[in-house]
Amino acid sequence: MRTWLVLFCSLCLTLASGQAQETRLEDLHNKTILVFTPHPDDDVFGAGGTIALLNRNHNKILIVVYTNDDKGSYDPEMSSQHLARIRRAEQEASEGLLGTAKENIMWMGYDDGMLEYAPQPKLTEEATAIIRRVRPDVLLSVDPGEWYERWHKTDHRMAAFNTIDAVRAAEFWLYFPNQRLQQGLEPYKVPAMYFFYPSPQEANYFVNIESVAELKFEAAAKQVSQFEPAVNKYRPDWTAQDLQKAKDEMRKEQPKKDGHYVEAFRHATEFNQY
Repeated sequence: MRTWLVLFCSLCLTLASGQAQETRLEDLHNKTILVFTPHPDDDVFGAGGTIALLNRNHNKILIVVYTNDDKGSYDPEMSSQHLARIRRAEQEASEGLLGTAKENIMWMGYDDGMLEYAPQPKLTEEATAIIRRVRPDVLLSVDPGEWYERWHKTDHRMAAFNTIDAVRAAEFWLYFPNQRLQQGLEPYKVPAMYFFYPSPQEANYFVNIESVAELKFEAAAKQVSQFEPAVNKYRPDWTAQDLQKAKDEMRKEQPKKDGHYVEAFRHATEFNQY
């Protein structure tokens, strides 16, 4: 009896030790990280510090942008086509500063504010194909959790739900079987997911971004058209005063934990089966 008890305790300690030694997201090296973002800016605002840390650790970062963000301007002289080009260039500059190559940014090309009205199940099928093709070690996306999605604007809500639907579909080959039969894309189960923009009630994982916080703010500032005064009357660059004001506001809004800048996530390893 004592022998079995010793063996059982030893097994428990081994399992506990294995769990304790699980590599944290920001400490991963040489992995493939797939990021789904509703607009060309949410990845930076929601997870830019974490992306910078992952790039520093020689991970392969791939960014999938659902929309071209071609509507969010009050400027009466702005056109959707021009705004889409601006946002694309800003996204490439912003992610480039974080270390992501522009060839690693994939554009799904949907119009801003229209993602909920995209053809179904085409939208899910497209995201499923990306997951099966990339086969990421980790997936980042907007949180589809129980609290926050009801307050999301439409593209955020749809991107969150569509991505998690695609994660589920990617596991079972009978979802979109043409991908396996015609494209050679085998089923794939995403090992780990980290959802940014979580509600405070559901955030369960925090990445210390203190060492790259200023880099994140600088990268976010590349998104000139997302900030005032360029939202109301577009201009391609900052005045020194407005740039300082924007960065000060970002510093104020960036969450802190134990005195350090952090990014909050909801960490999950599986989707709900019920």
